[in-house]
Amino acid sequence: MDSNFWKDKTSAQRILKEKKFQEHLIQSYNNSVNECKELSDLYDLANEENNQSILNECFKRIEELKIKTKKNETKCFLSNESDNFDCYIEIHAGAGGTESQDWAAMLRRMYMKWALDKKFKTQLISEHRGDEAGIKSSIIKVEGEYVYGWLKSESGIHRLVRISPFDSGARRHTSFASIWVYPVVDENIDIEIVEKDLRIDTYRSSGAGGQHVNTTDSAVRITHMPTKIVVQCQNERSQHKNKETCMNMLRARLYDFEIKKKEEETKNKESIKSDIGWGHQIRSYILHPYRLIKDNRTNHESSNPDKVLDGEIDEFLESSLYKLKN
Repeated sequence: MDSNFWKDKTSAQRILKEKKFQEHLIQSYNNSVNECKELSDLYDLANEENNQSILNECFKRIEELKIKTKKNETKCFLSNESDNFDCYIEIHAGAGGTESQDWAAMLRRMYMKWALDKKFKTQLISEHRGDEAGIKSSIIKVEGEYVYGWLKSESGIHRLVRISPFDSGARRHTSFASIWVYPVVDENIDIEIVEKDLRIDTYRSSGAGGQHVNTTDSAVRITHMPTKIVVQCQNERSQHKNKETCMNMLRARLYDFEIKKKEEETKNKESIKSDIGWGHQIRSYILHPYRLIKDNRTNHESSNPDKVLDGEIDEFLESSLYKLKN
């Protein structure tokens, strides 16, 4: 190993994380190959002896092996430069007041549960609560193996159809919320930020955090004038720390902005960010009159919305990765 390897701690950690991921992928592949050979031998033996019980066990294990192999195949698609980065998830309620704000809170819970199940680290960066229920907006940072690669296709409009718990007439409502996922960039990526291009505002935090947070102008909002990108943070008591977090988020947003611009040039299509409009739903969550979740890009469906809203979204993430590579 190069003697200078540990001098750049951020780069070293990124390389080690990628090394661990690749080693785990290779080990999983080798395990699957060995298990396939064992099952082949076991099947031949059971077939010769006409042992139906062992044959049934072989069929069961083959199905389990197919699922495991499919997951490993999907992981091979995480090969883009930024796929191994951590990410930010921005959630914004659409028009519709309390209905959409409650829906935004449901989506935030879904992603938090997914991250918790994966043993990923989450941090609430900023949040504006609804007047009656739910949230108007929320920003979450997620840290873990290839988080951005897994979640990048979640950017877009998510649509909910249900009987409203806030409507005394028990009528059906349609609500919208937008999700935007972008990578956390490390210090090795050169993002030029000119001080004169920034407008920095401070304001009183509206979130939880005790008396100090709610009575001082510790929250920070930074606007990058050339691109009109706005970032904000209010989770720290210190204005200085909130500003530092905002600058990190701005670097990430500018990096994402440049990546999307290059995609537009090379693929001759609109970037993900410009696709995010109230007429562009990437996924529909229908709880009434029937129960179905459908991804409008991949046509993948689930008839168990409770599980999906409880964080079990892997099947949708995997189908999106297949779609991106094909």
